[in-house]
Parts: sequence; C-alpha cells; structure tokens
Amino acid sequence: MRDYGNSNAATALVHQAGPEHAHFAFSVLDAFLNNEDHDEVPGFENVNTALFVTWNMNHRLRGCIGTLEPRMLHKALKDYALTSAVRDSRFSPIRLKELPHLECKVSLLSCFENAANWEDWQVGKHGIIIEFVDPQLNCLRTATFLPDVPPEQGWDVVQTIDALIRKSGCESRPNAALRNSLQVIRYQSTICSMSYAEYMAAKDLKAGSNNGSLNGQVDLRGAALN
Repeated sequence: MRDYGNSNAATALVHQAGPEHAHFAFSVLDAFLNNEDHDEVPGFENVNTALFVTWNMNHRLRGCIGTLEPRMLHKALKDYALTSAVRDSRFSPIRLKELPHLECKVSLLSCFENAANWEDWQVGKHGIIIEFVDPQLNCLRTATFLPDVPPEQGWDVVQTIDALIRKSGCESRPNAALRNSLQVIRYQSTICSMSYAEYMAAKDLKAGSNNGSLNGQVDLRGAALN
C-alpha cells in the first residue's frame, strides 16, 4: 500500500479547516469564471496537509477533487479549488451562472493509520482508502470516501465498503472474500462549508475593512464549521 503520510493518530497534527479556507477557494473560482487575475495572498498558515475541495449546487455534488498526499496548503488549495470545479471528469465544468448557487466545502485530512481489517473504522469519524487486487483483471484498484460521505448517504460499514469497491471500477460482486482482501487506511478530517451568500458577505466586509485582511477575524455570518 502506498504511503499516505501515515502516522500515529494520537500524535498527528490536526489542521483545522476554517471559513478563511472556504472563502479563499470561492475567490479562486470567482476570479477564474470572471476572467480576472487572482492575486489574493492567503491570510491562513501555509501548512503541509492532505485536502479535498468539494462544490455542491442545490445540495447535489458538482465537483470534488483533492489529494491524499500532503501538500503546502496555499498552492494546493488554489489548485484544487479550480480543479474540482472545472476538471472533475464526472461533471461538466462549473459555469459563471451557477456561481451564486454553489456551496464550497474544504476538508483538511489528518491521522492516517492502517486499519486492522475492513471493519476497523467508524462511520462519521473516519474516511477510508482501500487498495486491493481486482480478482477478474488482476490489477490494483484503489478508492476513497471522505468521512462525511457515508453519513450523507445513510450507509453502514458494509454498504460503504461495497460502494467503495464499486467506485474503484471493480466489476466483481462484493462478497466476504473480496472484503477480506482489502487493505484499508483510515483517516480523519476537519471540514468547513460556506455558501456563495456567505462568501459575498465576507467579501464585502473584507473590502470595507481598514486592513483588507480576512485572517479568520471577519464575521462570516453563519459559515458552517464542523
């Protein structure tokens, strides 16, 4: 199994996702869709972390891409904010007219550790990565779900694992033997969500502030941090 920066979960650094991260992601996409340069300097710490950026529209997934391998956050967040919005092959690129209907969710990942078996993780607490050899094609398969996916879908452990096997591209029917062949890494995340309305409110406050810096101090009027 690849090294995803595994560490003892008890001692791993946990980077807290906050409104400033979701605001920055929105500003990247806003500038791109309006054909403007994006020269904003992030006010948050440039930590080394794995991350995902998710775009939803009307409570439906519109794009989600990230990295399981740690990268420096300033550049990575800028890259994946745009990549998830316009280069997710499952969806057409997000268009300017859709911008006001979007919600951005930034997930910072941490506490990667090997699970004892395919059942050794908790729904709602852990994200999981699986790796296994496809029994039909004898090729390596891998896939991941972020921690919030199973609760959103109403899945238990078995349903999540079987959905993840299918997500990997494997066409074999999930069964006990296939589940037991999985290598599993579990991880945790912190998440911050922000609507376009919240982004615009914060943008207006930022424009009117004396120092012009967000730095996590502007009232984002209900941005969901969890």
